[in-house]
Amino acid sequence: MKFIFKGYKSKIEKGEVSFHFSLQLPEKNIDFIEKISFPPVNSRIPPALFRSILNNLMLILGISYWKTYCPKEIIIKPNFLTKEQANFWNTVYTKGLGEFFYKNKIDFRGLVEFPYVGNVQEKIITFARKERVLLGLGGGKDSIVASEMLKSQNKPFDVFTVGTSLIQEHVAKIMKKNPIVIMRHLDPKLFELNKISDVYNGHIPISVIYAFLGLMASLFYNYNKIVVGNEKSANYGNVEYLGQTINHQWSKSEEFENLLREYVKKFITLDVSYSSILRNMNELEVTREFAKYPKYFKVFSSCNANFKISPSTALRTNPQRIWCGKCAKCLFVFTLLAGFISKEELLGIFGNNLFEDKTLLKTFKELLGLENFKPFECVGTPEEMRFSLEKVSEKGEFSKTPLMEFFTNNEIRRA
Repeated sequence: MKFIFKGYKSKIEKGEVSFHFSLQLPEKNIDFIEKISFPPVNSRIPPALFRSILNNLMLILGISYWKTYCPKEIIIKPNFLTKEQANFWNTVYTKGLGEFFYKNKIDFRGLVEFPYVGNVQEKIITFARKERVLLGLGGGKDSIVASEMLKSQNKPFDVFTVGTSLIQEHVAKIMKKNPIVIMRHLDPKLFELNKISDVYNGHIPISVIYAFLGLMASLFYNYNKIVVGNEKSANYGNVEYLGQTINHQWSKSEEFENLLREYVKKFITLDVSYSSILRNMNELEVTREFAKYPKYFKVFSSCNANFKISPSTALRTNPQRIWCGKCAKCLFVFTLLAGFISKEELLGIFGNNLFEDKTLLKTFKELLGLENFKPFECVGTPEEMRFSLEKVSEKGEFSKTPLMEFFTNNEIRRA
């Protein structure tokens, strides 16, 4: 089996780039085309810089198609990677797909080996940028806190979204921002493949894709800083597998942020930086800050049920039901917010009292580190859960609920 990165075709003046991939199986070949659409681009970009960003974007977009069979042989036409660049992509695929490998029982050791052509690369192009910030907007509390921090620092910024949903639109409206919207149009053949029993499926490092799309947008629309809202709790892994810590949030971690920053500086451009404004804050600190902005309470959501993969990333979320109330992410955010806002405000956000739901007890135990391991969701640490639950217990608003009774009766405290 082989996986081939075949290149791209661009029409940036019309706001479109298509990326071409091929999966060569023993019995057949499958060609994929993924299209990215965006507002038309009017500025002139140095050709070498343009090639570089789209070539690298191609490599991360291909992860959705490569993982269907995980072929050992990878081909890039024409190959532009140096050995150091190949090592970066080996790391991104191996660590970024850690959860995917774990759930599919795949031995990833030595599996991902990007080819390289030597240590000669095109000269880094400097391309003057305005001093402007482009913030990634997901619609959850993290990107909201990031935006309010930028405002407090008097830093002008705009926002971009990958796909669009009513959640993102409503949050952007409160921010008084008109987002740059980038759309992914995945090849429909991918969804047909995912229905086949012997095809691998699962989590990908989506924040890496967002990072490279943000880099593309910064070059197309003249920004010199890409800012995201990734906190330090994202560094905390879930489980050990084949000698590696598997971290659902690896693509939001400090390790990835540092790797990407160095990669961009060495191999793409010196004129655009990538960083998280929340890197020194944990989930508790972000939540405490978010609680200061009740204007967002009725429109934000961190529940991933709103953001399932689809052929197009345009999602028309039901504005009356933006929290599923059943997943680990909902329970975690509910718990942390319970320590900082009133019961009335909290129930106004979620619609239901999640501490009343006995079916969430297993998830509750996992979030507390009492059973299995931390759920594969963008959630914080057991220590943060326990700290917040102590605050909730002191407030006494939820004392008669099954989950809080479990917490208090078992005398669970911070380590």
